[in-house]
Amino acid sequence: MAYDDLRSLLRALEREGDLKRVKAEVDPYLEVGEIVDRVQKSGGPALLFENVKGSTMPLAMNVFGTDRRLLKALGLKSYGAISEKIGGLLRPELPHGFVGVREAFGKLGAMTHVPPKKVKPGDAPVQEVVLYGDEVDLDALPALFTWPQDGGSFFNLGLTHTKDPESGIRNLGLYRLQRHDKRTIGMHWQIHKDSRNHYQVAARKGEKLPVAIAFGCPPAVTYASTAPLPGDIDEYLFAGFIAGRRIEMVDCKTVPLQVPAQAEVVIEGWLEPGEMLPEGPFGDHTGFYTPQEPFPALKIDCVTMRKRPLLQSIVVGRPPTEDGPLGRATERFFLPLLKIIVPDIVDYHLPEAGGFHNCAIVSIDKKYPKHAQKVMHAIWGAHMMSLTKLIVVVDSDCDVHDLHEVAWRALGNTDYARDLSLVEGPVDHLDHASYQQFWGGKAGIDATKKWPEEGYTRDGGWPEMVLSDPETAAKVDRRWKEYGL
Repeated sequence: MAYDDLRSLLRALEREGDLKRVKAEVDPYLEVGEIVDRVQKSGGPALLFENVKGSTMPLAMNVFGTDRRLLKALGLKSYGAISEKIGGLLRPELPHGFVGVREAFGKLGAMTHVPPKKVKPGDAPVQEVVLYGDEVDLDALPALFTWPQDGGSFFNLGLTHTKDPESGIRNLGLYRLQRHDKRTIGMHWQIHKDSRNHYQVAARKGEKLPVAIAFGCPPAVTYASTAPLPGDIDEYLFAGFIAGRRIEMVDCKTVPLQVPAQAEVVIEGWLEPGEMLPEGPFGDHTGFYTPQEPFPALKIDCVTMRKRPLLQSIVVGRPPTEDGPLGRATERFFLPLLKIIVPDIVDYHLPEAGGFHNCAIVSIDKKYPKHAQKVMHAIWGAHMMSLTKLIVVVDSDCDVHDLHEVAWRALGNTDYARDLSLVEGPVDHLDHASYQQFWGGKAGIDATKKWPEEGYTRDGGWPEMVLSDPETAAKVDRRWKEYGL
């Protein structure tokens, strides 16, 4: 099972020699980011900074920086373990499309050990200390100024809780948070995100929106906040499914929301309609700065925390970063669900170098002419996969995770006059390459074998791939030690 809280995971990592305590004073202005980026890119351990300048609160970093640590945090032996569990929920007779996804999660919701459970305030460690009004001082929390041109200090791993003002359905999301002053946080709610929709609905109704942000949450909850679930599927249901137990929740003190009882710190506030402040620039996971834009500004009314809290954050920037294991988990976890929406898919891969949403490599068992093009357009219509800018479709005998093999197919199997599809559509809010914000050009590459029915009229048809003679290969395998190589 997954760990109940962040600190129990950190203790386990330290026992295994996979966590390093940094006792020297470190500056959250640039220095922490430089340290963490070097350690993460070298495959180093999780870090616990015990002496952060300007704060008495320890700072945990690089906790999910390797696949091993993220799997351990979630109580898994492999990412495929959750894929298999999700696949077990999906009956063959379930309808395709998003209806099928929702029916699958409906089955999940019927599992009694999965839905979150409410605990009394006295049983919630995160409410051992409660601060109201002028007692609130966000400067006491170690926010990071990571890159030289950042517009300020940011919290990069605060889990934001909102709910739809009309339906009451809650949402858990992971958004960067700029600390404007001791009681004000900038909410970087991108145009395609559910929390932004909640804010817009409340603003149209002339109502303020309750917001709660939790730091240092149980690992399954932190991961679930990054998962691209449909808007009406509860992230806490998914977190319980991953964790193998119900997530304990507690009512907030000043807003009508619930947060993880085992979190380290929670900040609460009401977002007034039209309250905006400039946010950014920010060195983002694309490896480039995103520009300054106006975003909602949240006034904090209450902070709750443990008696001796710690904070968790991450460094984002040019890949590879801690986003890598989180993105690989999502890729594997959601393969069975993507297959419901696009049943033609055999496997897929979202390369970290593409920020996971810029490129999708997809393998299919080709069954008819232009099958690859059908799959491209199906992916561009599949929830958050709609933001994918490049889709490469290969045959099922190609390993989509072997980028050398994929490049060989894509570069050699393609006639760009016929096999390149160019379209326009939505792109990620953070995309800097599109000539205007929010939409731009996309490409699909058909790197499959071409059929005569697709207009491939070369004598002899599609050529055979060069492969070793099986008998000779087996013979060389048997005699390999004899060669002294």
